[in-house]
Amino acid sequence: MTTCEDLFLLLTNDKGSVEGWGTRRGFGLVAAAVADLVLAERITLDDAKDPRAHVLSTEPTGDPALDHVLDGLTGKEGKKLSSIVQTRRLDPGEQIGAALAARGVLRVEPKRLAGLVPAKYPTLDPGPEQVVRSRLRTALAPGGRAVLPGDGTILAIVQGLDATRAVLGEDALGLSKRELKARIGEIAAQSAEGTAVAKAVQAVNTAIMVAAIIPVVTSAGS
Repeated sequence: MTTCEDLFLLLTNDKGSVEGWGTRRGFGLVAAAVADLVLAERITLDDAKDPRAHVLSTEPTGDPALDHVLDGLTGKEGKKLSSIVQTRRLDPGEQIGAALAARGVLRVEPKRLAGLVPAKYPTLDPGPEQVVRSRLRTALAPGGRAVLPGDGTILAIVQGLDATRAVLGEDALGLSKRELKARIGEIAAQSAEGTAVAKAVQAVNTAIMVAAIIPVVTSAGS
């Protein structure tokens, strides 16, 4: 499972609908896909506070969702990450849904009425999401650490979307809002130590926090 697939499961309820933060799910999915592409060494991010993305290789990853975002990034060389994550046509939700459906994790109910009624993705197998939640509980526990590099990214994106309580629920382990924010910050700091890839993932976290509070969504042609 990729980071963006894990996040998709968390941001979609069991009946297959997007949770209450609506179109901002796309922000999170693009950001998570960027993190996955950094780990796959297809792109890199510079050291600016709002980093710019640079494509290292256009070689397909073999993952339809990541390749969809990679293709879109080839025309956005040097663009700021906060702008990239708001670009609606980069949203890999459709590709992620199809991939998870092919593995029997969920089923796809196609969009209707020319897209006015969005697609839904009802859960068939809750196991993969339960695994993600178990990893996040491990990370959030006192003294815990992220199990996978993407776990810190997932937590920071969820926080950036202001969806921490809605997504984590009981996984918040009884922490107050302030304590939860501080704990996620600690996890992000841990993941930012060491490799350049981990630092780039932390840059993605920062960018999604910036983008999630900007009320204007970039148009599909931006």
